[in-house]
Parts: sequence; C-alpha cells; structure tokens
Amino acid sequence: MKPRTKRALAIGGGVATLGIVVALVLNAFQSNLVFFFSPTQVAAKEAPIDRSFRVGGLVEEGSVQRDPNGLTIRFVVTDLARTVPVTYTGLLPDLFKEGKGVVAQGKLGADGVFRAEQVLAKHDENYMPPEAADALAKARQGELPSGPTGAKP
Repeated sequence: MKPRTKRALAIGGGVATLGIVVALVLNAFQSNLVFFFSPTQVAAKEAPIDRSFRVGGLVEEGSVQRDPNGLTIRFVVTDLARTVPVTYTGLLPDLFKEGKGVVAQGKLGADGVFRAEQVLAKHDENYMPPEAADALAKARQGELPSGPTGAKP
C-alpha cells in the first residue's frame, strides 16, 4: 500500500472514531437531562409521560398523608394556580413541611400522579430553586408558563 493510501485510511479511521465518541457522549448527555415543570405545565400536558423530570412549587397545606405501615407519603404540590398529586416512598428531608417550597424528581404516571424518586426541600428560609420561584411568581401574576424551564446536565 502506498503511504498516501495509508495516511488517508488513518485519517478516515480517526474521523470515524471521533464521530462515534461524539455520538455516544451526546446520547449520554441527552438521557441525563432533567427538565423542570411547574404544576400548571403538568396540568397542561406539557410534561413528558415516559421521562423523568422535576416538578416544584409549594406543598399544599393539609395535603400530606403518611402511610402508617411504611415510608410512603402522599402530598400535593401547587404553584398557586394548579396542583399535582405526588407519591414518594422514602425518607423526606428534615425541612419538608406544608406550605414550604419543594422540588420532586420522578415520572408522571398515566393516572396523573407524580411518582417521585427524590424530594428536595429548601435548605434556607430565603432559598427556593430558581425554577420553582419563577413558576410561583408567574402563577401569582396569572401567566401560564410554557415549555421546560431549566435543565440539569
């Protein structure tokens, strides 16, 4: 084989390998994206049914129900315009309380119940995740947010 042909094959093989690596990295990145949706967006069917996402807002007063025989907790998340029922099995953060900010990550069931895999509560009196704060502010102003708001790689 001529040196010119060898060089062309080496360059072609390198480009093909680089293309495969880029495709794998982009696929992994895409599958790890977790979008945030407000309860209004979930009620408007903007949230995916088959993918994990985050829903956030305030824990509705009087909505927390604990299973007496286990770790299952049911509560309602609201953005003051709409609500989303949430079910979570596990230990809740110490700062989880009714009327306080919360972000839950999980999947929406076909029955409309959000099955959380993780629940995050605010850690400071003045802190709320920016996505949740924006959704609450828009709900108070009567605006309906559209599309996913923010992503976590």
